[in-house]
Amino acid sequence: MNAKKEAASILDGFKAFLMRGNVIDLAVAVVIGAAFTNIVNSVVKGIINPLVGAIGTKNLDHYSSCLKDPCKVAADGSVESGVPIMWGSVAGAALSFLITAAVVYFLMVMPMSKYLARQEARKQARTGKTEPEPIPVTELEVLQDIRDLLIAQRRGTVDGVVKQQRPAGPDVR
Repeated sequence: MNAKKEAASILDGFKAFLMRGNVIDLAVAVVIGAAFTNIVNSVVKGIINPLVGAIGTKNLDHYSSCLKDPCKVAADGSVESGVPIMWGSVAGAALSFLITAAVVYFLMVMPMSKYLARQEARKQARTGKTEPEPIPVTELEVLQDIRDLLIAQRRGTVDGVVKQQRPAGPDVR
């Protein structure tokens, strides 16, 4: 009986997880990211690698250092002797990541942020309301409030409700 309830609970939890909006957004992002990887790899292989090849080898994977001499790597990429550090492949992957991040930021994130800001400005212009700026509360002020509530509770003068709000500005005690 408990196994059926547990299975139903797990199934209900999984169904609730799938029905969240951000799961669909994540799935779309993964699909777009997979397709976008081909574009970035083409840019790296077609533009970046030849530029790097102008000063060295065309393939970044060939850049390496030897940790333990003598380093001999076979044509198929297997290590025959020594300990080669293949830092060129790491540099290539880092370069691909930076290009991907830059393109995603400049072509997707930044335009969407500007669009949402414009939509919010239009909404405020239509309604004529602007929300007041919240008064920033510092961590020190929160800790002082907690301390004051604990002292009042120890004295028995607190009923769980803060009776006086802390005035904005520096603490004058």
